[in-house]
Amino acid sequence: MKKIVIFLLIILFSYSYSAKIYAYSSDPEQFINELVMDAIEKLSNKDLTKDQKADFISEIALENVDINALGLYTLGEIRKSSEKEDVARYQSIFKLYFLKSLTSRLSDYSSSKFEVTGAEKKSSNYTIVNTKVIPGSGEPEIKIDWRVYTKNPDKPLIRDLIVEGLSLARTQKEEFASILSSNDNDINNLIIKLKEFVNN
Repeated sequence: MKKIVIFLLIILFSYSYSAKIYAYSSDPEQFINELVMDAIEKLSNKDLTKDQKADFISEIALENVDINALGLYTLGEIRKSSEKEDVARYQSIFKLYFLKSLTSRLSDYSSSKFEVTGAEKKSSNYTIVNTKVIPGSGEPEIKIDWRVYTKNPDKPLIRDLIVEGLSLARTQKEEFASILSSNDNDINNLIIKLKEFVNN
């Protein structure tokens, strides 16, 4: 499962610099399709180094993922009782943690097949885009639902991936909750853990 998650994160955020010039569709279904197809094409580019691909991932994650909202969600209820300054420090280190998690391992999945299978508008703020991926490694087909935030209809943002029914955001939230419960529910101890990951 960890290998699959890494693959999905790479696919999610790896596409070319030209995307900054040629914006993706504001339609959630087309947005996901264009983004992932560009990602697969980027990963097949043998002229780019691992570091160059990592730079692309970071740039695009900052532009197309609602990292601030994801950070608050994964922090859980403790954000309400924590000092604003501590939450701000957490948000800063979470962003670095998130980006390093994406760029810590890169692989070439250019032979993977990707298909958008449908979309469901849950509300004016959210659309779920249904897709499937067939890894080129011969692994079984993977069903992925993309939770796209559409409060600004001109700028969709990705807030979660649901892989075979498992929310990656919720999984991260549970991991952080475990760290907090083992450290007196002190947000500063979680910040320390995230800094250790970022600095290693």
